[in-house]
Amino acid sequence: MEMGLSPIVCIAQDYIQGKTVDDSRLRQAILELPDNKTEHLPGYLPLVPGVPVLLTENVAIELGLSNGTRGIFRQLVYDESPEDELLPENVAKAAKINKKTTKLTIKRKALPLIPAYSMTTHKSQGQTLGKIIVDLVMPPGPLEVASVYVPLSRVKRLDDLLIIRPFEFATLQVKPSTAQIAELKRLDKIAQNTRKRFQFIV
Repeated sequence: MEMGLSPIVCIAQDYIQGKTVDDSRLRQAILELPDNKTEHLPGYLPLVPGVPVLLTENVAIELGLSNGTRGIFRQLVYDESPEDELLPENVAKAAKINKKTTKLTIKRKALPLIPAYSMTTHKSQGQTLGKIIVDLVMPPGPLEVASVYVPLSRVKRLDDLLIIRPFEFATLQVKPSTAQIAELKRLDKIAQNTRKRFQFIV
């Protein structure tokens, strides 16, 4: 990542019933919502040339630009098509504020990118990474086999793996859930039936 540069902050555009949000207080509140309430499209996305990023939706699958693709941000190219001015200059914006609680459905238009200095186990599935740092101290609650196996198997060499802090040895002894065991048995039964049915095919 290049040092000494001011970040480019991409601000999401939110719409209610197809119209942009004009009320400044409402717009600010929406932009500051946590990502887990906006389908992981942040209100403010800071970018600096050289920062690793992760795509959060399918953009062009035929070009390999799909959800979960990793990349390096280099440059932001702006759309040159001018947007219509919503209001002429020197016109104050006014919004009617009702005293009752109202549920709103908001659509967000934003770059489908998130910084990727770190990622969840789920996002790393199926990827081969260069060098990684893993935290094996798990949060409270049921532990899945994938929570341990997936991060530890993202690198090709043990030298490329760093475990950030001590962890309980029991973390490595996670047993499959009842549902996982049932699925393995189902797949094994299908494999046996397939071998019996096609045993004469070489």
